[in-house]
Amino acid sequence: MEKLLIVSNRLPINIGKRAGKLNFQTSVGGLVTGLGPVHKSKKSLWIGWPGVTLDKFKEEEREEIFEKFASKNLAPVFLSEEDIEDYYHGFCNETIWPLFHYFPEFTVYNKNYWESYVRVNKAFCEVIVEVAEVEDTIWIHDYHLMLLPKLIRNKMPDATIGFFLHIPFPSFEVFHLLPWRKEIMEGLLGADLVGFHTYDYVKYFLSNVRRILGYDHTLGEITLSNRLVRVDTFPMGIDYDRFARVESDPKVQREIKMIHKRVGERKIILSIDRLDYSKGIPQRLEAFDTFLTNYPEFRQKVTLIMVAVPSRTEIESYILLKKQVDELIGRIDGMHGTIGWMPVWYLYRSIPFHTLLSLYRIADVALITPLRDGMNLISKEFIATKTDGKGVLILSEMTGAAKELGDALIVNPNNKEEIAEAIKKALVMSEEEQIKRNRNMQSRLQRYDIHRWVNEFMGGLNNIKDLQKELNAKILTGNMKEKIVDDYLKSNKSLILLDYDGTLVPFAPRPVQAKPDEELLELLKALTQESKNEVVIISGREKGTLDSWFKSLNVGLTAEHGVWIKEKEGNWEIIKPIGNEWKAEIRPFLEIYADKTPGSFIEEKEFSLVWHYRTADPELSARNVIELKGSLLNVAAHFNLDVLEGSKVIEIKNAGIDKGLATSHWLSRGDWDFIMAIGDDWTDEDTFAALPETSYTIKVGFGRTHARFNLYSPEEVRSLLKQLMRK
Repeated sequence: MEKLLIVSNRLPINIGKRAGKLNFQTSVGGLVTGLGPVHKSKKSLWIGWPGVTLDKFKEEEREEIFEKFASKNLAPVFLSEEDIEDYYHGFCNETIWPLFHYFPEFTVYNKNYWESYVRVNKAFCEVIVEVAEVEDTIWIHDYHLMLLPKLIRNKMPDATIGFFLHIPFPSFEVFHLLPWRKEIMEGLLGADLVGFHTYDYVKYFLSNVRRILGYDHTLGEITLSNRLVRVDTFPMGIDYDRFARVESDPKVQREIKMIHKRVGERKIILSIDRLDYSKGIPQRLEAFDTFLTNYPEFRQKVTLIMVAVPSRTEIESYILLKKQVDELIGRIDGMHGTIGWMPVWYLYRSIPFHTLLSLYRIADVALITPLRDGMNLISKEFIATKTDGKGVLILSEMTGAAKELGDALIVNPNNKEEIAEAIKKALVMSEEEQIKRNRNMQSRLQRYDIHRWVNEFMGGLNNIKDLQKELNAKILTGNMKEKIVDDYLKSNKSLILLDYDGTLVPFAPRPVQAKPDEELLELLKALTQESKNEVVIISGREKGTLDSWFKSLNVGLTAEHGVWIKEKEGNWEIIKPIGNEWKAEIRPFLEIYADKTPGSFIEEKEFSLVWHYRTADPELSARNVIELKGSLLNVAAHFNLDVLEGSKVIEIKNAGIDKGLATSHWLSRGDWDFIMAIGDDWTDEDTFAALPETSYTIKVGFGRTHARFNLYSPEEVRSLLKQLMRK
């Protein structure tokens, strides 16, 4: 039976000892909070590191641990002390975390850390492959396991794999600082669906895919050589009802009374975060200091309850951060405090769930101002607990949640004056406005809760798998290849139409570098020596190049996408009268963009102009392609021209002439009982469309096409042609 495999760095359970006995406690963190309900409600297995090494336990304790894991549908991945240090504390927390949160000054690039990261991802892969069934869905989470999708794909090519990143994905300018950026990107593209919290992260990821790996996308779909990958936005929700039931919990109510007793009638501002430099805690404290300075009328009338959960306490940057926070709190309390009132009530510890709920419920203002945060579920949890609608959320614009919670007071976390002003506005806001704002946000959070997040991600994953199956149905199988060969051998008169670039040879950085090799020339020669065959190279190349390459072969040639036709042993003939005087008007447009796009160049053919940008910066090229096409629209229409976008080229040629028209010419030359056409881009779609339905039309590459079949590469095309020649 199909099951869901949830894969994350940590299992949702901690192992410890109390009074000499094993103690199991639920882990804390947004991932556990979000996926815990999913794990319990579905047939699932959660795979991850339990946070300890096995050698710390006796044999009987190990048996108890494994029994406990099995009873809770957990599968552990045990790590060595060295890997915990280099993989988790090292690469994850000192390389990926700071870099992805835009703190390159804290980022450590250490080869040993990287090698450990690779090793641990492989260890996870081994456990997954051992327990996964073909029909299972594998859902991998977060930055600790970005190599894992590809590793699993290599072992299980047909696996259903989703990946979700819970932290920000950085722009190219930041991400390209990482020495192992290519390996990370290739690892992530092993998934079928890659999900992010916001569109910004999707945009940055797709930009990095284009600039590092060279893959373009269409509406978030990336076509690889043999697979389609979708990248999409899935803003993570919360278990809304769990937080909205706060009023009915007696432990919460008792905690609220205790806090009220200590704080009295003062307004409560709540700040709660892990103690992490990405959370902007020093900046937040400085903004609170500015608030007390600028608005002294609020002194002794507010208390900032600051909960800082200890995090990564052995890392130097975190040690320094704690020292800085401690000093700031001491300065604020010393400068503004009085006997009986300390402006900041500081809790440096983890707190139980009922205490968290009580703080959410009692707070008049939540001050949540990270410098960078993938989503920030705390802001959503705070709003969900406000069953009476009262309370104000101040939220950093640098959080993913800010895209959803537009009725919060959105601030720049680096602007102390703006935050101070927002605190004042929150404290004096009318209850009517508070309720109106919060009801709007609650309505959104109720609709898009954790369950909908899971369902939408799984729905997206199922959709892309269905599309893959639809496309895979066209892949030319061994049996179908045999049928093509059999039909060819039985035929009396065969027409074989072959595109050149991307079909018979791979693409080259410059067109002149894609000359036919000896193997290809021998293969074409063998095909043409069969008297029943009409072999035609139907290409976008100019006629002089095709002549020089294939003059020794008895092949038909079509140049410039159908403008010129040459029968074997004949002369070049133009397919219909056309002019080229328009080139003088069009060339200046191309020259402008060639100058604006270093690495690009212009190729001039007799009846067309081509702008090549294969070796140019992908991001710059993508933008300039859009501009160029827009610039050419009016002038192209005036001269009755087509603007064709091929593989890293823009070609301008006379309208009404294409490969389909040339194909019709070759069809009329005989009574063919076997027809096969092979091409790789959308200019070849005209060829496929012009042929009878019984023809064998084959697209090279993976993706949507009018062709009946697909092959993955020019190497497979050559292999098929060789099979035709067997006797």
